[in-house]
Amino acid sequence: MSSVQCTCVLHGPQDLRYEDRPTSPPKSGQAQVQVVSTGICGSDLHYYIHGRNGDFVLRSPLVLGHEASGIVTALGPDTENSGLRVGQRVALEVGIPCRECRFCTERDANGAASTKGPRYNLCENMRFCSSAKTFPHLDGTLQGRMNHPVELLHPIPDSCSYEAAALAEPLAVVLHACRRANFTSTPPNPRVCVIGSGAVGLLACSLSIALGASSVTAIDIDSTKLDFAKNAVGVNNTWQVPIPPKGTPPPKDKEEATQRSKDLANAAMADLGIAPNDGFDIVFECTGVESCIQMAIFLARPGSRVVLVGMGTPIGTLPISSFALREVDIIGVFRYANCYPEALRLLGSGKLRGVEKMVTHRFPLEQTERAFETLRRGRGENGELVVKVMVNVTSPESAPRVGTMAPPELA
Repeated sequence: MSSVQCTCVLHGPQDLRYEDRPTSPPKSGQAQVQVVSTGICGSDLHYYIHGRNGDFVLRSPLVLGHEASGIVTALGPDTENSGLRVGQRVALEVGIPCRECRFCTERDANGAASTKGPRYNLCENMRFCSSAKTFPHLDGTLQGRMNHPVELLHPIPDSCSYEAAALAEPLAVVLHACRRANFTSTPPNPRVCVIGSGAVGLLACSLSIALGASSVTAIDIDSTKLDFAKNAVGVNNTWQVPIPPKGTPPPKDKEEATQRSKDLANAAMADLGIAPNDGFDIVFECTGVESCIQMAIFLARPGSRVVLVGMGTPIGTLPISSFALREVDIIGVFRYANCYPEALRLLGSGKLRGVEKMVTHRFPLEQTERAFETLRRGRGENGELVVKVMVNVTSPESAPRVGTMAPPELA
């Protein structure tokens, strides 16, 4: 096996370079993984375009990518009890908690102590592959092989492809959101609305259907995304946000902007046959856009929940009286904790409608720049819809299909 690998490295805004870098053997508690498939995320795109993602600014060259699957190629010392073996197919959970802070060491619901607590996603010293939040940065998965802690490598079901397993990361976000919203508790079979029909929003629709929602409504400004939600995922209803006529003046103040969001929510409910004093039991807001967050609150029925899945507006105006006086809970979501095994089980179960169609574009590692530009445009070269762009670092066809097979000799 070669000790040199091809790596795609971001040096600055729109400055991707392909570099040969040496590999190293896994350390204690680590396994070496040959990366097969990596999905490109919106945060990766922000780094690619701007050299930053919000407040997290690139300070040194960084390998992007964090939605990934691959094959175990070597095991380091002290991994005998990990349950992993060379040749096993795994999905990589790329957030590495410190195992020492209060969130990593707090006891679970049964009172058991752990070094990966029930809310380790809030770890005060979390290091996340492909994120510039911490320095030195921790490289992501757009590289041939990488070493990773064994407890964060999750076996892939034999019924799940490498590309589907790479979707475990965004699905884990959605699964965590459903848990935070107490999806399966009162009321049973909730009426669900999902605002935003990108990859995460579509996964939220699919998971809501699988969990027994009585109805799922997708809302977006793009009719082709709504067509995908209806035809591929199987949502009950869609509603397209109307584009204001050309020349429409922007709102003159925050009050007018909020009123426009309320008017949109009322129009949507009227078109969907929902009474003005009613609404949805759970609203997943998957865009992070201020007006959409406002709209989500107005769409929620009294006593319901709005789950903020999308990230985009750090400081915004919210209709406090609307949600406070109606006891609408506003729930924040940050990544996930203890969700990967269930996410992979769902991906292999066949219960998530449309998942196999969500990977719309595929590129080899040496065409990663094309992958980013495709996601940036939101349309393929022939004008087709882009949902999820996948970079296949290793050809999935040449990699083992089930976990019992030994890995090929990978360059």
